[in-house]
Amino acid sequence: MKKTPLHDIHLELGAKMVPFAGFEMPVSYSGIKDEHLNVRSSVGLFDVSHMGEFVVKGKDAEALLQWICSNDVGKMKDMQCQYNCMPNKQGGIVDDLIVYKWDSSEYNLVVNASNIEKDLAWINEQILDKGFNVELKDMSDELALIAVQGPKALDLIQGLTKIDLSAIKYYHFNAGSIAGVDDVLISNTGYTGSGGFEIYVWNKDAPKLWKALMQEGLPYGVKPCGLAARDTLRLEKGFCLYGNDIDDESSPIEAGLSWITKFSKEFIHSAYHKELKEGGLSRKLVGFEMMEKGIPRQGYIIENEQGDEIGVVTSGTQAPSLNKAIGMGYVQIKHSKVDSVIYIVARKKRLRAVVVSLPFY
Repeated sequence: MKKTPLHDIHLELGAKMVPFAGFEMPVSYSGIKDEHLNVRSSVGLFDVSHMGEFVVKGKDAEALLQWICSNDVGKMKDMQCQYNCMPNKQGGIVDDLIVYKWDSSEYNLVVNASNIEKDLAWINEQILDKGFNVELKDMSDELALIAVQGPKALDLIQGLTKIDLSAIKYYHFNAGSIAGVDDVLISNTGYTGSGGFEIYVWNKDAPKLWKALMQEGLPYGVKPCGLAARDTLRLEKGFCLYGNDIDDESSPIEAGLSWITKFSKEFIHSAYHKELKEGGLSRKLVGFEMMEKGIPRQGYIIENEQGDEIGVVTSGTQAPSLNKAIGMGYVQIKHSKVDSVIYIVARKKRLRAVVVSLPFY
């Protein structure tokens, strides 16, 4: 089991540790609801150093990314980030990721922890197949990632840096020094829907930076947060989680990710996804709220009123900000309209739910 550079700090803070994507990670500290609501109202600190980071360099860097990614990388400006996905050749998704552009010959890719080896192999396969002149380097074991999330994140970090954080627009980034730690990349990104920044730092500097952020954050009510609150926060915003809501068998069109699927250029299996977008969908990822008591769990069957199976739950939780149970799942297209009544089969009970528009929060 791998450990992040902040592992000892988590133990000192009394975190509950669990195995996740090959790492021993903090799942909670003060409790899911407490951490969740603190991010919504003030600021929380997450260790997400398990995420993968690749560097793509070379004269064909942009051409490679245009081929392997569904979104239009060619429209990116320098120092901009872009949410993206890598389609496979069967109509599904290899992974979702964030692309960071330094310039047209150098990009960083941030991928899911559980997909690092798979993604590397996939990208290398495309490089060899098409003869792209690029260098692909895996930096995952050298970098730590701290997410500072919540409405007070900017004020907290600004007290530790000369970088003008207010000048970093949403999904853009800058580099410099924070809390005396040099060579740091900071981006206006996150997975909580409450604003904030993500800070990439060399492993050796991560403990110093974490402690400085915690100390500076005391007047702002900062709290360390675990993976459980990260999951409830992202689900309230309707953000997809790889392995739950998207995977090797789901198209970005089915998953409501048409906005990152651009047909102004050709990418892997693009004709298939274009066909789906133009009216070929048989199922769709929807959000739903429970109308009866019960928590929807991944894998629960979804039925219609007559008891016919029409889909499956991909994510579900009791939403701390909303005080109600919510979920996402794939349903047959005729049951995907907002206000459609569906039934979640929780063990032997059929629980009434209603399709709602995303985000929940």
